[in-house]
Amino acid sequence: MIDITTPALLFPALSLLLLAYTNRFITLANLIRQLHRESREEGEEHVNMVYSQIRNLQRRIFLIKIMQMFGVLSLLLCVVTMFLLFFSVRPVAEVVFALSLVSMITSLGYSLAELRISVTALNLQLSDLEGGCPDHP
Repeated sequence: MIDITTPALLFPALSLLLLAYTNRFITLANLIRQLHRESREEGEEHVNMVYSQIRNLQRRIFLIKIMQMFGVLSLLLCVVTMFLLFFSVRPVAEVVFALSLVSMITSLGYSLAELRISVTALNLQLSDLEGGCPDHP
């Protein structure tokens, strides 16, 4: 059995989660703007050189959009749950709250996928840098 405080407990977690997703999005947006400026300055050959990075950024932006959508849906369903509990519609509230939890799990799953892509890209850049170091065998 859940009461009205149960979905309210998720509010801080969901708010922080959405803030983290927004920060990821802003970071990617700034990187894309930087790449766009560089491509304008350096021309088409620069765009061809960073094509794989552009594809990576497109996938990450897509995943962040999905993460945010499911995060917002989870928050919305928590509010609906509280509304239903306030009006004593407990069976429906429990189903809606379960859907909220599923939405949050889905959002976190997409977050893991985006994180994996991000770490893979960083490791590729690090290995490229490491290969160019004079002390590296």
